[in-house]
Amino acid sequence: MFFIYKSIFFCYPFPTVATLLTIEKLNKSYHQQVIFRDANLAIHSKQKIGVIGRNGAGKSTLLRMIVGQEQADSGVITLQPITRLEYLEQHEKIADDETVLQFLERQSGKKNWQCAKMAGKFEIKNELLDSKLSTLSGGYQMRARLTAMLLKDPNLFLLDEPTNYLDVHTQLLLEKFLRDYSESFVIISHDREFLKRTCEQTLEIEQGNLTLFPRPIDEYLEYKEERLAFAKLYNKKIEREQRHLQNFVDKFRYKASKASQAQSKLKAIEKLKKLDIQSPLSTVKIHIPNVETKKGLLFRSEKLTIGYGEKIIAENITLDIERGEHVAILGDNGQGKTTFLKTLAGELSSLGGKFKWAIDTTFAYYAQHVPNSLNSEDKVWTNLRATAPSEINDEEILRMAGNFLFHENDLEKYIHMLSGGEKARLCLVSILLSKSKVLLLDEPTNHLDFETVEALGLALEEFNGTVLFISHNRTFVNSVATMIIEVKNGEVCRYPGNYEEYIYNLEQSIEPEKKEEVAPVEKTDEEKKQRYEEIKAEKKKLQKIEEDICEMEKVKTKLLRKQAKDPTKFQLADYRHLGDLDKEIKNKEDEWLALQEKIEN
Repeated sequence: MFFIYKSIFFCYPFPTVATLLTIEKLNKSYHQQVIFRDANLAIHSKQKIGVIGRNGAGKSTLLRMIVGQEQADSGVITLQPITRLEYLEQHEKIADDETVLQFLERQSGKKNWQCAKMAGKFEIKNELLDSKLSTLSGGYQMRARLTAMLLKDPNLFLLDEPTNYLDVHTQLLLEKFLRDYSESFVIISHDREFLKRTCEQTLEIEQGNLTLFPRPIDEYLEYKEERLAFAKLYNKKIEREQRHLQNFVDKFRYKASKASQAQSKLKAIEKLKKLDIQSPLSTVKIHIPNVETKKGLLFRSEKLTIGYGEKIIAENITLDIERGEHVAILGDNGQGKTTFLKTLAGELSSLGGKFKWAIDTTFAYYAQHVPNSLNSEDKVWTNLRATAPSEINDEEILRMAGNFLFHENDLEKYIHMLSGGEKARLCLVSILLSKSKVLLLDEPTNHLDFETVEALGLALEEFNGTVLFISHNRTFVNSVATMIIEVKNGEVCRYPGNYEEYIYNLEQSIEPEKKEEVAPVEKTDEEKKQRYEEIKAEKKKLQKIEEDICEMEKVKTKLLRKQAKDPTKFQLADYRHLGDLDKEIKNKEDEWLALQEKIEN
């Protein structure tokens, strides 16, 4: 492998990948539902893996089994002694009186300057470090938890939906960190754009199997389509040959002169094997019933003030929204996006100014608290039929319910038996069937799987009504939004560009500041001679480091060959030796880079 640094070039063998985790013949079921069936997986160093799969496929279950929070029915999950594993859970208890810095020190055991340095990568600096963590927005709390996890220096970490409830600014910070990260990670996400920008390999969990593809998500999905199309064509060809041979057998099997040939054809039919195609999961395609619409102005606000009680969140909001617009409400967490949407929905009273909807406007409002208003004693089907307009027939309701994973048996469940995610999906089904002219949606994708998120995005894109929505899923926003309203620093206003321009400007704002170039000072001959001698000495040190690395690599290669030849003879001492070599090589590489930087300067 080649190592390039600025204009200097040399070659030496980088460390061969080491195995961090293996899964063999994993089986897991919940009641009658099979989650994993003889599943196998190996994760090595330097792997950046994105995990996809339908809701209920077992993505979170897999991570919880790896960290020991759940037990497999059978099979073996093995973490190697060199593995430093960390797992970011969705929820973690935060002490009320604990500052960000105290939280980081407690979680990581590192010194305050080390904590502050890592926190700076997620733009937690200065007064934020001394702020009470419990008072910060969900986005900043997630930044702090990511910082605490990474301070423990894992070489394999697991993230389960890290972008849920994260604003786009924080997502971009996380993306930047993950792209630069040199160790392994496994991320579950339903945002294709996030996976595409951070992960180099794709793990799909489907029908009890674990399929690891060594390329990013877009290439995997394309490969999967091509593989399925080829298998179907091949099987059609085999079926034609089988029919041709069977016709010969049927025609001549009872004629003595052709009996032997007929038997030969029967054997040929048995040898013709079709490629095994697992029953494919049904493709999600959501259709939202169109509504009667007119052209013209739908909404106008003049000097509107929003907030809670006496607390003003934003003021002087003056906006116009046309009928048929699909409006993304964007901004960092804690800036007031939900407050704004709640005010428009009538859930909160405005604190000043005024706003007005067109007279014929009908609304459907979805937010995280809405599922709690469901009648727990209703059955799923009873609720869906009662809330759908009379002109929506049963077939349309069943189709929409199926797209949100409510199948025949689920329709007879009582609502109190449903999980929080199932209740959220049930509310979405009712809202999409309501034939409301305006849909107000606050984070509608949080409980949906990868394919349903994209299907919902396409359906809303085609919907002829008006949509105002809050979402941090970039694939979804990019698909749906025709207009952007930005909530920032006490202001709510129309963003002048499109979504791609909005993201570009955010990325530019988090790029590190460039250092000012200083004009070089002309040196004397004596200074030049002294500098030459210094560089010569540093290059000797550089050469010695390269020789040391090569020697350590030779030892490591022998150990890895021993491991590959017979893993049963690879003892704990060997694993420790391997881990020590990894650390020594990394230290030497860091030393080499520092020296090279010094020489270049």
